[in-house]
Amino acid sequence: MSGRLLRLVGTALVAAQAALAPLPAVAAPDQRSVAELLTDLQRLYRQTEQATETYNGTAEQLKRQRAEVARLDGELARARLSLHDSRRDAARLARQQYQSSTGLSPYVRLLLARDPQQVLDEGHVIGQLAREQAQTVDLLEGSEKKQDALVRKARKALDAQLRLAERQQKQRNDVRTRLAGIEELLASLSAEQLADLARVEADTVAGAQQKIVTSGALSSARAAPSEQGDRAVRYAMDQLGKPYQWGAEGPGAYDCSGLTSQAWEHAGTPIPRTSQEQWARLARVPLNQLRPGDLVVYFPDATHVAMYLGDGKVVQAPRPGDRVKVSPIASNPILGAVRPDPAENPARPRTPTARPKV
Repeated sequence: MSGRLLRLVGTALVAAQAALAPLPAVAAPDQRSVAELLTDLQRLYRQTEQATETYNGTAEQLKRQRAEVARLDGELARARLSLHDSRRDAARLARQQYQSSTGLSPYVRLLLARDPQQVLDEGHVIGQLAREQAQTVDLLEGSEKKQDALVRKARKALDAQLRLAERQQKQRNDVRTRLAGIEELLASLSAEQLADLARVEADTVAGAQQKIVTSGALSSARAAPSEQGDRAVRYAMDQLGKPYQWGAEGPGAYDCSGLTSQAWEHAGTPIPRTSQEQWARLARVPLNQLRPGDLVVYFPDATHVAMYLGDGKVVQAPRPGDRVKVSPIASNPILGAVRPDPAENPARPRTPTARPKV
């Protein structure tokens, strides 16, 4: 299926479904209405995006786990070196003790000595050596215990990494299966059906946008972004026209949360990678207080995210077959909005970033 046909279908707006179960058996495409086809296609897109965000979440866990394995490997290498040094010191003290042994107790040596003070001085040295030996033995035992504990932790961390890698492979296959379902459905449609889908979808989005604007849910005042928010918006706008690709974080392609996370990374405020984590961990902000740079999250399970530009528009990486573009904020069912930098004040007024007409 060519990207041209995929791009014929714009961003869908339908009632949000609570579950993402596989599609039931449906009639042939020519026996379904445009509304039914749109519902089926939107469901496939949403299932694919949820699978993509799940894959992204596992990828982030795997990245952290690999870093933990590397950290433990480094710590284990240092522990082994320390253990080697402790064993060497213990062996040296053992040789010294054997070589200086006289077979006489310190009391006998004191009684037979011509200079008792010298013997007492020697005893002080011997005591110091004994304490050093005890410390060396303690250090040796501690090094051995630390190495054993690190070996167990490193083995456990590596096992966790292997499990995550296996899970990621299964999730990758799931995304590819769902993408194939989209390709199959679109390939079954005629050019006339595709045109009808695009028209109905555009009308639906326009109606939803008009409703949210007239309801007063969005502020009519033009809010200024923070300095970091302005940088994030400028970065996202620089990516216009680049293709959507699941799991991508740029610079040549993006998925929805890949675009928003990279934009804020370049603005100097790292945020979570996935849309679900962005919704869960960032500060919530009412829609009527949105400012450019804020993130608008969609669907009840937070499976899509876009960046607010102002004037009721967002920039987003929409879905497979599409490209990074500016869209109406109501292009999908809105869950809410979050702000990556709630403590930052708005920047000084400046010339707005140029935005293409949509």
